[in-house]
Amino acid sequence: MNYLRGFIPWIAFAAVSSVGWQWGALAGLLLGLQLVVRDRRSGVPADSLILEHSTVLWFAALTAFAFAAPDSPVRHVTGALSLGWLAATAWAGLAVGRPFTLGIARRQTPAELWHNPVFLRINVVLTRVWAASFTVTAALLAGASAAHLGDAASVPLQIAGFAAPAIFTARYPDRVRARLA
Repeated sequence: MNYLRGFIPWIAFAAVSSVGWQWGALAGLLLGLQLVVRDRRSGVPADSLILEHSTVLWFAALTAFAFAAPDSPVRHVTGALSLGWLAATAWAGLAVGRPFTLGIARRQTPAELWHNPVFLRINVVLTRVWAASFTVTAALLAGASAAHLGDAASVPLQIAGFAAPAIFTARYPDRVRARLA
């Protein structure tokens, strides 16, 4: 479940935003910074922290904007925008050959397997699943926001948008290993 660790700031943002979107953004920023600092101090290479760096960048910008314009109508679409940012991060990583799941997987996998084609392929597939889920969830959240459905729709959508790829991530590598055995 180490892969879920990188999403802690996003989960905190969703939870704390009920108090105020600027506070949710600040919570996401602080938790994101904490993850990056802790990982860098423990020796995790910067190129293995794609998700974490993207998280800090997003929440730094959102926090600044949210405190500068707390009554902005943007506050009603931050869920969709946030998932859109995650989708862009995942798709961009795939485009440049650096799927974000690779850095996470390397923390749990012996270095001698890092260049194994199966290991690399598994991470491309996992990142594609996350990217697709983020994209679909962002679109659904934008639609729910446009229809003024509120938290009754957005909370379950966000939960599903993270739970479905998390379940896939937990099961897929074992299926591949079983198929190859």
